[in-house]
Amino acid sequence: MLQKYLIVLLFFCALRGFAENTNEPGCVVGTISGTVVDVNDAIVPGATVILRCRCPWKQESTIARDTGAFEFTNLSLGTPYEIAVSASGFNDWTSAPIVLTSQQTTFILTNVQIQRSKPVASVTVYASREQVATEQVHLEEQQRVLGVIPNFYVVYDSKNTAPLSAKLKFQLAMRVSIDPVTFAGIGILAGARQAGGTPNYVEGAKGYSQRFGSEAATGFSDILIAGAVLPSLLHQDPRYFYQGTGTRSSRLRHALFSPFICRGDNGRPQVNFSSLGGDLASSALTETYYPDSNRGPGLVFGNFAIGTGERMVSAVVQEFLLRKLTPAAKKQHFQ
Repeated sequence: MLQKYLIVLLFFCALRGFAENTNEPGCVVGTISGTVVDVNDAIVPGATVILRCRCPWKQESTIARDTGAFEFTNLSLGTPYEIAVSASGFNDWTSAPIVLTSQQTTFILTNVQIQRSKPVASVTVYASREQVATEQVHLEEQQRVLGVIPNFYVVYDSKNTAPLSAKLKFQLAMRVSIDPVTFAGIGILAGARQAGGTPNYVEGAKGYSQRFGSEAATGFSDILIAGAVLPSLLHQDPRYFYQGTGTRSSRLRHALFSPFICRGDNGRPQVNFSSLGGDLASSALTETYYPDSNRGPGLVFGNFAIGTGERMVSAVVQEFLLRKLTPAAKKQHFQ
């Protein structure tokens, strides 16, 4: 999708925060999270969620977000915790004791269902999953590296993200495709190819326009096919889901495998046929507009390998650097 343009443009910007990502805490801590819903699985925002530990005594609270999600971080391993939920008009709810271990440092409560305490005369309407997803995409469209470069295809609150509808997948793909910075990245790449004399177009202004057009066609087809068409048909999410916690090696594995493993719309890991198919399809389409001397299976599979490699590099950069350089993302809660 936007990987190659993002990487190229980063070299033309002041990457002033790169050295800040050198140290991570050595201790292992845990996380408990979940989503508050009613007995009909409707999201209940604004509920008060309390974390309790009786020995040693500890208590902290938070408010469920608009998505109903909540999270407690920096929790000790081997310590029993309880989660208590209360909301106006609902019965209180308390979990069974939860003990985090080195084998399970992250615990997701999947049964936080609260029941109305009594019939009510008024009707409260909660956001549907489609509405939640639409709002989340709107927030993602504000994410720009250094406030300039689009960083729309990354999710920082990965555990509380609603699946995208086909309409939202196409909307996000078109938003990236028509962004002025995308065209600037295409222009820079076309200039680099002009300097290198590849593909074998003529030189001069005509050659530059041909290279610009071929880069634009390849980029747009990749964004559209891998970001909208195949994800809609295969019910897969085209975005990168930021991990942000855990060891460096686990985060590195998460990033490197993202072109091959994605999240399905059902929330489960799947083979990333959308990304791989998009790279292969966009590479195959170059056969229709590259010069005859540059065509052939070698070009198709070579470009496919390059495109997949670019996704891997981009994911590593996303995981370890870009959140610090994206002002809108730094304000978001993740995981």
